[in-house]
Amino acid sequence: MAYQGKTIFNKLTGIETLFVRTGKDTGGQLLEMQTTYPAHSHEPPPHYHPQQEEDFVILSGAMTARIDGQLRVLQQGDTLHIPVNQVHSMWNHTGEKTVVNWQVRPAMDTEYLIETATGLANDGRTRPSGAPNLLQAALLMRHFSKEFRLEKPPYAVQRILFGLLAPVAWLAGYRGIYRNYID
Repeated sequence: MAYQGKTIFNKLTGIETLFVRTGKDTGGQLLEMQTTYPAHSHEPPPHYHPQQEEDFVILSGAMTARIDGQLRVLQQGDTLHIPVNQVHSMWNHTGEKTVVNWQVRPAMDTEYLIETATGLANDGRTRPSGAPNLLQAALLMRHFSKEFRLEKPPYAVQRILFGLLAPVAWLAGYRGIYRNYID
């Protein structure tokens, strides 16, 4: 379970997340993290948050952000606001680590998504990139659909595809959330 001061480290991506304030601390209004990206981190898939907005402050280093397909380089001290439903991705393109203050409003279950994805990667239950396989992704994307959606394919296609795969994934032993990662 995320709590103030807890740090998790994804061994595959090299991303470290410190929980500054959790949903429990803020009555569900805010999840605040300090995230450290290693040098030359990889761009995650473009995605959006259908019910949440995000705010980022670059504390040290630099980041590249792709927002609606346009690249933007952020330096120390820069801020970035991502409104609800805006397609984006962020990564560290530089040879030095980057530290970012990251706020998500409202918190919803985002901390569980981050803990679950990190736990799966650390337990060797993802691809080397840290991304889940298709069956695992089907259950994660269904479970966290209010917090996180991929840009492509269109959401209607994702719902159908993941809906068809979910029973197979469940029978194969996959879950949308794992208590050992969030308890």
